[in-house]
Amino acid sequence: MTPRLALRILAAALAALCAVGLWRVIAGLGLQVPLDPNEGWNAYHTAAAMRGETLYPPHTAYLVNNYPPLSFYIVGWVGRLLGDFIVAGRVVSLVAVSFIAIAMTAIAHRMGAPRAAAVFPALILISGLAFFSDYIGMDDPQLLAQAFGLAGAWLLWRAPHTARFLALAAGLFVISFFVKHNVVALPVACGLWLFLRDRKSAWRFAAFGIGFGVAGLVLFRLTYGISLFSVVATARLYSFEQLFAALAQWLRWFTIPLIGFGVLLYGHWHRSEAQFCAIYTVIAMALGIAFLGGAGVDVNAMFEADIALALSAGLLIAKLPGYRGVLAAAVYAVPLLFFGATDTEWQGVYWRRQPFREEAVVAGKDIAFMKDRRGPALCEMLSFCYWAAKPPTVDFFNVGQQFETGARSDADLTAEIDAKRFAVIQFDPDSDASLGDNAHNAMARAYRIHHSDWYGTFYVPK
Repeated sequence: MTPRLALRILAAALAALCAVGLWRVIAGLGLQVPLDPNEGWNAYHTAAAMRGETLYPPHTAYLVNNYPPLSFYIVGWVGRLLGDFIVAGRVVSLVAVSFIAIAMTAIAHRMGAPRAAAVFPALILISGLAFFSDYIGMDDPQLLAQAFGLAGAWLLWRAPHTARFLALAAGLFVISFFVKHNVVALPVACGLWLFLRDRKSAWRFAAFGIGFGVAGLVLFRLTYGISLFSVVATARLYSFEQLFAALAQWLRWFTIPLIGFGVLLYGHWHRSEAQFCAIYTVIAMALGIAFLGGAGVDVNAMFEADIALALSAGLLIAKLPGYRGVLAAAVYAVPLLFFGATDTEWQGVYWRRQPFREEAVVAGKDIAFMKDRRGPALCEMLSFCYWAAKPPTVDFFNVGQQFETGARSDADLTAEIDAKRFAVIQFDPDSDASLGDNAHNAMARAYRIHHSDWYGTFYVPK
């Protein structure tokens, strides 16, 4: 067996594992099954954008928007065709993942990896996303922003560094920022890498990026009447305990890629592509780790680091000669394959002929129940309220953080709950998204439990 054939066999095994994860995603795209509280939250803001209503409500509102605007319009245009903004967001997310895979393979190939090795970065990343997150096929802008960013990086690796291509790459990076504001490591890394190779191109790239970015911020201010930085800087608790716990969980799965990254630097630091991977990985890890301590921050904070380490993996596999490259690929692939073959919990979720069958039945009954209750509803899982055609009311997480940090009083909301303003309340008592003791005590006074299921507890007025 030749080394190339061995690499192809390992790649095929990882591709089969990715296919299992993606099958569940595709099967659930059009179903009214809540995947995450962010889905309903994004859908309400997308609906507002498509109706020409205020995308950024005043600070007195209970529905907070702390995201840049572009994803709401992109998903909204797709949603007009599909008739459901949550489904549209899921489709956009899946398309974005597909593009990410293509871009990573192309970038690895441009770095010098033969095609047999160039596919490994994408396969490693998608396997990891399928195992350790639920962002693939979720109505959330994170992967869409990563796709725009990788498109910019692909241009820098693919095209000659003419003014036109530098401007286009810078524009794509700025678009990624206005889709999701935490995707900043890649453009910074590209600028520093260019500075090492071609300072003239680096300065031009930086000038285009700063110019487009400032223009975008000014346009945002003129359009919405507020600063984007005031939008994203919402009240949020920060915990070093959470940071260390989240980092330990991340390191559990990314220790091997980190070791591989070290091996790559040790043997190939003099090469331009290794320098790019080094700069990108260090910046992405530093920013991601800093974000991890924020309340409500999920694994997506480390997605850029994941992408950087996956690219480093492909480069290492390509640079090691013969069966040493195959051995490196096996070190990356075998733990993922072992996990997929032995983890019964993951198998129980993903290895089903009809994914989401039971979940769809339960969620459908809950949505029908909420539709039958006339009047506004209070939903921690906002997709329930969205599918039940309820008007938006309270963003549990962001408003709860405002209460906890003292940035806002909970007196008005507590009074509304005491007055039984809401026809139904959906809430998971074990969730981290909390409105505080006062609001929960008001629920206990004014509401009774109607039923509980996988999606939490449903309360109705006493």
